[in-house]
Amino acid sequence: MISSKDFFIALDLLEKERKIDKDYFISALESALTSAYKKNFGEAQSAEVKLNPEKNTIKVLAYKTVVEEVEDPDKQISLQDAKLLKSSYKVGDMVSQEVTPKNFGRIAAQTARQVVMQKLREAERTMINTDINSHSEQLTTGIVRRIQGTDVFLELGGFKQEGILTENDKIPNETFSIGDRVKVCIKSAKTNYNEDTLIQVTRTTVGFVRKLLELEVPEIESNDIEIKGIVREPGQRTKIAVFAKDPNIDPVGACIGNRGSRINTIINELKGEKIDVIRYSTDVFEFIASALSPAEVVSVEIDENTKSSKVIVPDNKLSLAIGKNGINVRLAVKLTGWKIDVNSESKAKELENQQQENDVVKTASLIDDKEDALEDINIMDELDTLD
Repeated sequence: MISSKDFFIALDLLEKERKIDKDYFISALESALTSAYKKNFGEAQSAEVKLNPEKNTIKVLAYKTVVEEVEDPDKQISLQDAKLLKSSYKVGDMVSQEVTPKNFGRIAAQTARQVVMQKLREAERTMINTDINSHSEQLTTGIVRRIQGTDVFLELGGFKQEGILTENDKIPNETFSIGDRVKVCIKSAKTNYNEDTLIQVTRTTVGFVRKLLELEVPEIESNDIEIKGIVREPGQRTKIAVFAKDPNIDPVGACIGNRGSRINTIINELKGEKIDVIRYSTDVFEFIASALSPAEVVSVEIDENTKSSKVIVPDNKLSLAIGKNGINVRLAVKLTGWKIDVNSESKAKELENQQQENDVVKTASLIDDKEDALEDINIMDELDTLD
């Protein structure tokens, strides 16, 4: 038996100072010390190391099965020898004996130090990651401290860990310099190749836009205005649907601000990204028409079975409704959840005329088919008469 009072006192201190349950260390230590014992004193033995914090002891216990005739001394004990230990033992019972070597203390101390340091790092990393992830989507300001390739490293207020802004989390084409102050959203914990914990931050999510809105529009923070949806293609365009339960509050006007003061602050933060703020509506026709803002809409036709719609816009607004590379209609689809097919008035009229022509041709064809059928019937009647 090894007396290790100081060792267990150290575990108690770790538990108090680092807020890490000592049982977390004890479980790992028992496993590591068991491996160390077998490596140094015989792999074949069925043994394990047990730690007892109450008695401040570390024991090595060997387990053997009671048998009539011993074939494997490392794992078996004769019934005769077992009864010397305890008279009630019978064949098939498991006997445990303390076999702690005299020189096991040095091996235990070395192993324990390695395990405690490793588990301490793991526990602290887990606690840090949990803390970081609990702040997910929190808006914060960072100061650029260094730039490595496309990665920007930030000093973040309120955190000991560095923030990392990768290429995918930057708004396209934005650049930074050392000392710049940058607004970012906490994304998640990230471990680098040195196993250091970094805070992954972003400027490209809809959550980032949401937090900027909450910061600039008090009515959103106070829940007088509700954000019903945000869709975004970073660096190009964002669409935001807002709703106010109080009919006296204009949700769009509140978000835009006096002479665009509020929305322009956000646009500047997003490096000129276009933002469309629209009024959310439970009326699908109205919501789809609004979602295609800034384009005007002449009419909306919907098919609830396929959740699709056909929208007609003035000829001179077609390109605006579709947007560059289809971005405006694409974001409108994401925001409303409806498929949207956009056509100009002239194109819609052309399609309507074509459909009418097709209907006329179809009708004429049906008439011809009917006349042919009647003619066939008359011929058959004549042949019957001849017979």
